[in-house]
Amino acid sequence: METVYTLYRVSTKKQVDKQKDDIPMQREACRDFAERMGWTIGKEFLEKGVSGFKVSANDRDAIQDLKSAAVKGEFQILLVFMFDRIGRIDDETPFVVEWFVKHGIKVWSVQEGEQRFESHVDKLMNYIRFWQASGESEKTSMRIKTRMQQLTAEGSYTGGPVPFGYQLERRGRLNKRGKEIYDLAVDPVEAEWVVQIFEKTVKDGYGSFRVASFLNSNGIRTHNGSKFQSNTVIRILRNKLFCGYMVSGEAVSPHMKELQIVDKELFEQAQYILDQRSKKNDDERQIAMTTKSRALLSGIMFCAHCGGRLTSNVYHDTYTRTDGSVRRAEYLRYICYHKSRKLCQCDGQSTYAADKVDKAVCGAVMDIFSRITEAPDEMVLQRKYNKEISSCKARETKLNMELRKYTGQLDKLNAEIADSLTGDSVYSPEQLSAAINGITAKIDEAKLQLEAVRNEITGKKASMEKVKPAYERFSGWAEEFRLASTERKKMIISQLVSRIEISRGYKINIVLNLDYERFCEGWDELESIGV
Repeated sequence: METVYTLYRVSTKKQVDKQKDDIPMQREACRDFAERMGWTIGKEFLEKGVSGFKVSANDRDAIQDLKSAAVKGEFQILLVFMFDRIGRIDDETPFVVEWFVKHGIKVWSVQEGEQRFESHVDKLMNYIRFWQASGESEKTSMRIKTRMQQLTAEGSYTGGPVPFGYQLERRGRLNKRGKEIYDLAVDPVEAEWVVQIFEKTVKDGYGSFRVASFLNSNGIRTHNGSKFQSNTVIRILRNKLFCGYMVSGEAVSPHMKELQIVDKELFEQAQYILDQRSKKNDDERQIAMTTKSRALLSGIMFCAHCGGRLTSNVYHDTYTRTDGSVRRAEYLRYICYHKSRKLCQCDGQSTYAADKVDKAVCGAVMDIFSRITEAPDEMVLQRKYNKEISSCKARETKLNMELRKYTGQLDKLNAEIADSLTGDSVYSPEQLSAAINGITAKIDEAKLQLEAVRNEITGKKASMEKVKPAYERFSGWAEEFRLASTERKKMIISQLVSRIEISRGYKINIVLNLDYERFCEGWDELESIGV
């Protein structure tokens, strides 16, 4: 009597009988088939929710256990409902089946019979079978992916883990089977914590680890009851759903106001900070990596002599007074990393007193903000663009006039063609042809220039729309900077300033971010300051 081991597999756990926790259809079919063949079933292997297309046989415990049992000679026949239960990977599964046969195991399918390898035709049919199975899996995957993207583009929840800040609720939406399904809705309590995650990142400069610690210390947990980790925080900060957009692959839903938790500007500021802090931008980083340091400008200061970034540390000094008492003092200072490590021939100072530098930079920043608060909105925003847009519109009017003139000339020349052919025109056909070609070239050139001017006007209007939130952010900083915490001041300065350089004698050069320089009248007078 030959011993049979069976393998039952379904790709998703939804296909598992929930009451029996089983795959009954495949089990019953294999048992009936074994009884008809006079075989005895030894062990039955179940794979619940294992994709035969995505998961390699090397990563499937059932396949590895069956191989181990085959080597030990525990069974003689491997029985499955259909061969694709063994797998659907065209460049792997045929060789898995062949491996069992080479080790003396007969491979049978209830639906397709025995798989033999007695001829080249057998091998070819074996490969074609799994090639077709792989193709069906690819088609199914493509259909599901496309439908998921379509549903996302329509603004429908397609399942999966519910992001922190949201909950599920029924709103009467039905699936194709008529079953009521869930939709996403904002969880008002969690939404407040989401806003804090973004504000701690943008306003206080918290890193993802520090945000996670902040949440955990307040007893906040993820939806599965776990503590927050750095990568959990980063996924939240990167998720466009908090702006009101569902995303699946390249599909993006229309804006869904009811799902928006943070405003677009705050979200984009968070993306800028994350991008700045990524490893690939380390050399060009302008945002401070952390705001935990007591030094206001740590991470955004550079040596004017060698160009190296300045670091900060605390220097402890101990000395004895004349009365014999010992005094201990600590000083915060900035250090030229290149010079202190002798990485180059830097001729600048090794250290700078942080309190002197911070005081000078804060004074300059306050001066910048005092100038912006004196300027009304319309003057700051409109004055920069009105002249340029007026110039563009004047060029557009001139080009339209030229285009009408050239078009009129072309119409007259075309009217001369018939007279020229009959000899009644003062122009020969050759002269008319050359003139028409010349006017046509001028018309084409005028159209190209007109399109370029119109694109420039559109671009300037779009730029104007971007300036408004930048101005509002800038003017907001002007209001809060004086009373802001050190962390907040550090984030404001690191976004306002593109670069701060210091040289011998505490000469400081401040380079403003171009997005904000346009708001500062007379900035050239403030570029260099001394302590």
